[in-house]
Amino acid sequence: MYTVRYKLQNGTQDLDQVESYIGFRTIGLTDDRVTINGKPYYLKFLLDQGYWPDSILTPPSDAAINKDIDYILEMGFNGVRKHQKIADPRFLYWADKRGLLVSGEIADAQEFNEDIVRRFTSEWVAEVKRDFNHPSIIIWNAINESWGVPDLDGDRREQAYLKKLYWLTHTLDRTRFTIDNEGWQHTNDTDLFAIHDYEKSGEKLYEKYKDVTPESTTIPKNGREALIAGYKYNGSPLYLSEFGGIAYIPPGTEVPAESWGYSGVEQTQEDAMARLTQLYQGIAKLHNLAGVCYTQLTDVEQEVNGMLTYHRQPKYDPAKIKALNDMLH
Repeated sequence: MYTVRYKLQNGTQDLDQVESYIGFRTIGLTDDRVTINGKPYYLKFLLDQGYWPDSILTPPSDAAINKDIDYILEMGFNGVRKHQKIADPRFLYWADKRGLLVSGEIADAQEFNEDIVRRFTSEWVAEVKRDFNHPSIIIWNAINESWGVPDLDGDRREQAYLKKLYWLTHTLDRTRFTIDNEGWQHTNDTDLFAIHDYEKSGEKLYEKYKDVTPESTTIPKNGREALIAGYKYNGSPLYLSEFGGIAYIPPGTEVPAESWGYSGVEQTQEDAMARLTQLYQGIAKLHNLAGVCYTQLTDVEQEVNGMLTYHRQPKYDPAKIKALNDMLH
């Protein structure tokens, strides 16, 4: 990161001055690892939906943003998936300044038609152009879990659109990874093979994915098929971009009556931590993973599987979470 100062002068007289910054970094792939500036870098991400109790999708202050980043880094994570939203520019500013990696997304549609394609594509292009200069962003993914393309196996137009979004993004920005479809139903055009798996057992996770190599043609399914019918695995690095989802409600925490977790609710902190630990132990044995993304940073309304409560109180000792993340390399 370098500070840049622009001056408007009349001869030797300074008329005005503005300060900004510029970041230099490269990203790449070597074998099954992401590289940052030529060095292998294991992605340890958190899903971050970016909701706030009082201001909903708008961060209430720079201090609040930095408090979130403090917790993220203290727990040993190095990045976030800004899930189903365009990241606030102030968040990206602080991510740049503090060295937090970001996977950029956008809110998806639920249907597929000509009007949605026009509007969504326009907004996606605007986002990529707006945020291109933030060095913290290393991944773009426009589509999550086939939202907006609900019939990928049966509609070749939807398949073509998924591939065109991938190549359009790469045309606009060749400096970052692009994922065609976050979670499942991939084409053969994706830089990281993102999979969502909320398996409760770390050992079962290990057994499911341990034999996947770049020479494999298929990937194990998890509810939905990992590949669209007729497509073969392209050998891109595996990225467990959603896992965990362990719900735990600390005593005295107010949550909606119908609260739930992506993979069940544990009644005690000890039980939640034990399950989280064995998940990490299984993942640590998977040497073919480029990274992971735990669901999620904070509770969000009825979803109570956050590392923090909705009001940003840690559910676990951050040092213990960091020790788990330190297992991954």
